[in-house]
Amino acid sequence: MTDSSAAGAAVYSPLTLAVYDAWVLGISNRYAWRCPTREVLLPFFRANVRPRHLDIGVGTGYYPAKAQLSSQTHITLLDLNPSSLEAAKRRIGRPGTRTLQHDVMQPIPGEERFDSISLFYLLHCLPGPLDAKAAIFGNLKHNLQPGGVLFGATILGDEAQHNGFGRKLMQVYNKKGIFGNLGDTQVGFEAHLREHFRDVTLKREGCVLLFRAAQPIV
Repeated sequence: MTDSSAAGAAVYSPLTLAVYDAWVLGISNRYAWRCPTREVLLPFFRANVRPRHLDIGVGTGYYPAKAQLSSQTHITLLDLNPSSLEAAKRRIGRPGTRTLQHDVMQPIPGEERFDSISLFYLLHCLPGPLDAKAAIFGNLKHNLQPGGVLFGATILGDEAQHNGFGRKLMQVYNKKGIFGNLGDTQVGFEAHLREHFRDVTLKREGCVLLFRAAQPIV
């Protein structure tokens, strides 16, 4: 476990998880980050998830639980925090859902590959600099099947022109080590994704960057 990964994961206690959906997915996404969950993030997840899926940074399991997945979809959950893994697996309630307690900043052990890998609201919880956290793209490309896709969403830093609510949350979260994203930029993420993938698509919604990457560069 690295200190950088542990700081962002530690906040997800059972108590925090109990209010996560209402506060983060409801109030914060709509009013602070200006990227509504149901209208933007959930459809983006649903459009990109594939039959053999790895969800990293699982939160409460909201996206796999709400995405109306096919019965043929197999889910693996990866997170450093056991409370998040337990809560997400219970919420998803799908037979065969697996959990893996692991530090995302380290390569995943073994040779298993997935059709899709999601990183929703994980990257802004990893302390900067961006060059360091973006190393996970180089690790995760080796866990994609041919034709697979890596996709996710992250809250950008100071460049995102946060409103008053967002600026206050950014100040508090970065000071507490919950976020580490003050220097995170769209240009920076795009450069790192294109270093590892031939097919990269990015979309900005409010203060949130949605990204999709395929065709890994070996």
